[in-house]
Parts: sequence; C-alpha cells; structure tokens
Amino acid sequence: MSSPRVSVLMPVYNASGTLPEALQSIAGQTLGDFEVIAVDDGSDDDTRMILEAWRRGDRRIRPVYADRAGLVETLNHGLSLCTGEWIARMDADDRMHPDRLARQAALLEARSEISVAGSLVEIFADGAVGEGMKVYEAWLNSLIEPEDIAREIFIESPIAHPSAMMRRDVLVDLGGYRDAGWPEDYDLWLRCHAAGLRFAKVPEVLLYWREHPDRLTHTNSRYSVENFLRVKARFLVDGPLSDRDGLIVWGAGQTGRRLSKHLVRMGRPVDAFVDISPRKIGGILRGAPVIGPGELSGAWSRYTHPMLIAAVSSRGARKLIRRALSDMGLVEVDDYLCAA
Repeated sequence: MSSPRVSVLMPVYNASGTLPEALQSIAGQTLGDFEVIAVDDGSDDDTRMILEAWRRGDRRIRPVYADRAGLVETLNHGLSLCTGEWIARMDADDRMHPDRLARQAALLEARSEISVAGSLVEIFADGAVGEGMKVYEAWLNSLIEPEDIAREIFIESPIAHPSAMMRRDVLVDLGGYRDAGWPEDYDLWLRCHAAGLRFAKVPEVLLYWREHPDRLTHTNSRYSVENFLRVKARFLVDGPLSDRDGLIVWGAGQTGRRLSKHLVRMGRPVDAFVDISPRKIGGILRGAPVIGPGELSGAWSRYTHPMLIAAVSSRGARKLIRRALSDMGLVEVDDYLCAA
C-alpha cells in the first residue's frame, strides 16, 4: 500500500468521554488520504474498546497499545509509526473542522518556505471559558504570518499544538519530541525557530480546542509558569543573546524578576533593568541598576551590540513599550524582543 498523504498523530489516555467525537471529526475530513496513529498510553477506561470499534469500521484508524509512559514517549512512539508526508497533531478531546487537513496541506504545498502550519482555534468548554483562555485565544488568532509568529514566539507558545501540521522529515530531523522538564510543544516550536524554520497559519478556525480542568496544562508541573520561563530563558541565552555584549531587561516587576533569575542562572547576567515605578528606579536588582525610561538611551549607547528584553505582562504595557522603543529607533527582533 502507498503511504497516506497525512498521518494524524493522536496520543490517547482515558479519553472514552471525548474520543468518539474526536474520531468522528477526523473521519469526516474532506481530505480522505490519511491515517490515524492513535497511541493508547495505558488507558484503564473504555478507550481501547472505542478504538477497536473504529478500527473495524475504518481501515485508516490504526490504534497502538502501550504501557503507561507519559506524553513525550507516547508522541515519539506514534511518530515512529507515522508514514505520511505530513504529520497533523490532534488530541483526543478536541474536534477538527472538516476542511482542516485539506486546508493545512494546501498551505504547506503552496508555500515551500513554511515548515509548520497552524490554524485559528476556537476554545470551548462544558461551562464558561475563563477570561485568561479568551485572552490567549485572541492572541493566538492574531498571529498568522511567519513574521508575526517569530516576533511573538518568546511571549507564549504561538501554535496550539493540536492544531499543527508539519513535514514528517522535519520533525524526525529535529529529533522528535523531548522531555526537558518544560512544555514539550513549546520546546519543539522554539527548536524549530532556532533552526530557522518558519511558521504560518490558515486564517480560519480549523480546530475546536476543548478546555477542561483535567488538561495536562492544568495538572502537570511541566506546564507551570516557572517552567515556561525556564524554556524561554534557555532559548534566549542560546539564541538571540548569544552574541550580545549588553542585556537590558525592561521590567523590574514580577515577570522581569522571574525571567531574569533564569537568565542569570543560565550564565547571562543583566546589565540594567528599566522600570517606570519611582519606587524601583535607583535600586539594584540582580546586581544591576534599575533605571527609568529616560535613562535608557544612555545605557544603550554603552554597548556595541546590545539586546533589550521587554518582560512586562500587564495588559496594554507591551504596546506602550514597543512605541517607546520604536521612538528610540530600535527595531523589534533586531534590537529587542518581548517575553512574558
């Protein structure tokens, strides 16, 4: 048999309540040339019975049964079995739009410079969706083109993992997924970014992303705020900061303090902090002076090739900081990056 065009990689664990709905949305795709590699990570509910029933009715559904190993190992096990040119991630509690696979495959085939295709997402829940998730959804859906995603990649994970499709060879060459003690999907996107790969999204809602209290992002410490900051710091130190002779962090509040802690631990000291609070200006943080925005130009001029990290997460502040830095003639990505 020839290889399918798309392999849908879906880890499954105790998903009997949502799995039929997820599989139904996959089976109804307008692009029919796919396989589903559904890796059951040691479920002890009716997941296996559901997968077997679907396997008997649709040869494209390929269940794989394994002992409990955790998400990263399950993803890599499934990846090793995928035979399609494209890998489309999917979770067992979400739903696909009928055109998802077709639209993402078309984007990747039409734009050879794009390695990862995402889409807009719509978050849903049995009850109300929290305000934080609504803000995240709006931010995610504002990032479409490669430049948008590269500009914002150190703020938060810019691609909803179950909405992604990418070339199998690229994912294999990157070493698949890895467990570094922080979010495996964000780690993958940052590795793609570091390798010079480009992202884009189909500007339509193609994934319906279920929010519920049992999601790993709510229950596993790998997805804590502290671990998100650790992975950002690691990739900042190894990437954009690696050839800079000066580092200035805008933000002496909670976000700036926490991010700078990890930067310093990873060997990148901060030369100055910028803040607007009179209470903080004139103080010392992590051995560096805290200065006001009016002093930034002078501090910047002391270095040949500095970088500024804007680490302020309060709503609306990033826009004001960008405006101030632009007025100084600084260029985002080249001279400064936003992280939160």
